[in-house]
Amino acid sequence: MSQEQPSRTVNLHEPINNNAIKADPIKKQLASAGILCNEQVQLSGNITIGEALEATALTAGHRPVDYSDAAAIQAAEVRATGRTNIVPGGVAAAAQSAATRNSRLQRDEDKTKLGEILSDASTKLPSDKAVTRRDAEGVIGAELRNDPNLCTRPGGVAASLAAAARLNHSNISSTNTYTTTPPPVNND
Repeated sequence: MSQEQPSRTVNLHEPINNNAIKADPIKKQLASAGILCNEQVQLSGNITIGEALEATALTAGHRPVDYSDAAAIQAAEVRATGRTNIVPGGVAAAAQSAATRNSRLQRDEDKTKLGEILSDASTKLPSDKAVTRRDAEGVIGAELRNDPNLCTRPGGVAASLAAAARLNHSNISSTNTYTTTPPPVNND
């Protein structure tokens, strides 16, 4: 005679970490079946939004901050923190301030550079998460909307997040095995 297990629900929209998946057999089964979204299964070794912003400091750190950079940084911070407002004293606030200041200055050597704003971005963000394709798309859109030429810059904020999202996606794809059929259910 088999005993009925109490029914449990799993919220697929809540953030899930590896420890939660390992500890909960239902979440483990869903993850192995490929039901959980890639954005919810955060694997160690993924590039975070803060790290991608720091990469921008290395690739385009010599460039003065403009309004399209500030908008892209703000979009990245919003996605990293999950907040809809700018964190006072955060990376996005500093970028916005620098863009406003830079627009009033004539000489490039007097302007605030991206490297000065983004050098320690991961430590300046109150929270951080792995970059996903949706994050990169949002940042690309913000940079495009605020650029007078409607283009992104090579090595800029949007390009760095897009590269990180591609690397994270290939990392997730290569470590997860997706099946087309769900795993067998033990009815005993």
